[in-house]
Amino acid sequence: MTPADLVFTGGSLFTAGAAESFPGAVAVRAGEIVAVGTADEVAPLIGPATEVVDTTGRLLLPGFQDAHVHPVQAGVELLQCDLTGARDAAECLERIGAYAAANPGEPWILGAGWSMEFFEGGTPTAAALDAVVSDRPVLLSNRDHHGAWVNSRALEVAGITADTPDPADGRIERAADGTPTGTLHEGAVGLVAALRPAPDDDLQYRGLLRAQQHLLSLGITSWQDALVGSGLGMPDAFPVYLRAIAEGTLIARVAGALWWERERGIEQLPGLLARRDRIAGLADAARMQMGTVKLMVDGVAENFTAAITSPYLDADGEPTDNAGLSFIAPAALAEYATALDAAGFDLHFHALGDRAVREALDAIEAARAANGATASRQHLAHLQIVAEGDVPRFAGLGAVANLQPLWACHEPQLDELTLPFLQPELAGRQYPFGDLARSGARFAAGSDWPVSSADPLAGIRVAVTRLEPDAEPGTPPLGGLEQALDLATAFTAYTAGGAYVNRREDSTGRLEPGYRADLVVLDRDPFDGPPELLDDTRVLGTWVDGRRVYDSTMREQSTP
Repeated sequence: MTPADLVFTGGSLFTAGAAESFPGAVAVRAGEIVAVGTADEVAPLIGPATEVVDTTGRLLLPGFQDAHVHPVQAGVELLQCDLTGARDAAECLERIGAYAAANPGEPWILGAGWSMEFFEGGTPTAAALDAVVSDRPVLLSNRDHHGAWVNSRALEVAGITADTPDPADGRIERAADGTPTGTLHEGAVGLVAALRPAPDDDLQYRGLLRAQQHLLSLGITSWQDALVGSGLGMPDAFPVYLRAIAEGTLIARVAGALWWERERGIEQLPGLLARRDRIAGLADAARMQMGTVKLMVDGVAENFTAAITSPYLDADGEPTDNAGLSFIAPAALAEYATALDAAGFDLHFHALGDRAVREALDAIEAARAANGATASRQHLAHLQIVAEGDVPRFAGLGAVANLQPLWACHEPQLDELTLPFLQPELAGRQYPFGDLARSGARFAAGSDWPVSSADPLAGIRVAVTRLEPDAEPGTPPLGGLEQALDLATAFTAYTAGGAYVNRREDSTGRLEPGYRADLVVLDRDPFDGPPELLDDTRVLGTWVDGRRVYDSTMREQSTP
């Protein structure tokens, strides 16, 4: 019997299909799992040169797979003016001023991460920014990346005045006399973003590698980049991935979702096919694939652009004439979905409001009617509001619910900027994970980082409790515990669920012989105790193809 290269033994295991963790051991040879069983069953595979990892008191599971993330953007933002984690408006301004002082040669101040709840109405002002930076344009995306804060110099450079009309897919925040006040929503961000210096190739490449370090440190061995192309003011990540593959620095397995430009039509399909084929033809195509197209159906609720079935309320609780935006008309969405499905693409929909969810499901249904049953993996991300009648359609259509669980709790942006402006029937249907689970929907899970933390354990904690870790005593679980997931379902969504939408379910996402040894060890077994254990659970090590790529005893590892 040929000895294994690597054996994990002494602790607990979890894999999809299990209701809880169980004691066991795993053996790896040549980057592949060759045995899963009891410690005694695996012991004969331990030879003189076998590395043995003692997992006593710990949990071994498949590497996490983030099904919706923006790593290049996130990495670049870590290298720019990073406002993530700031506690209030004053700290944001302090960080911005410090960054500007430390980077006097930067022609623009660029960055992201401020929280809308720091500012009245969620809309900071150019005047506040002018007080710390007035000599250069400033463009700072908010935490959800559906809006931006700009200073007066940026408005001036872009020629935005009281006479500038709102774009069809966005809104300029204004004073009573129409003067722009410094916050731009959705498509209006592009009025300024189009003029900023684009991140150079080297910055984007360093951003990707920095993001990969961080994701590996969280046990994430595979991800789906939810926007590969030029969209939402983001530079195109396609060349960055080509470089990483060519230089051998892409460690994780990546699926890229090619961006569907909503202002264009079916004429862009040949270009997407060319990109898919180019990646498929690379020597290291197993590391990267681009067989998915991302279609953004609507915006977000906190700036009133999520597409909903009942109009938003105003500050007095009265209905307005605004029910959000459908960025792609429903008939066109069905046409595009049908053509993309026929071309063999999987579809990744941004669908946050209940009307957007329905329009996406209708588009999938239209594709099924036109093309018959295909091998496509259609999935809908975010799902803040899902109408009760649309819940069973996920299982019926084979559409995957791509969850961002970290959002499914009472927190300031939801409680102050969203729920008060939704009619009761919509406010009561926030992130209905439990309803989807009971209907038989298949789940994947992701973070939308840098919109929110990339930590899968933090997302799982909210998925099973519907509470923030630091929730005040007596805070009710969002939607009640009937909308929570059990721990096994949440872990499965972050492992086998991600493998399914990434089309790697036959080689990753499970602890089974023949699967790649993409693995993560946690410092404790979350199944052995209450969900609150997840607050202090940490990744000890991450392996890809049986090679350790993160060790908690060291800092986040540098990529080669």
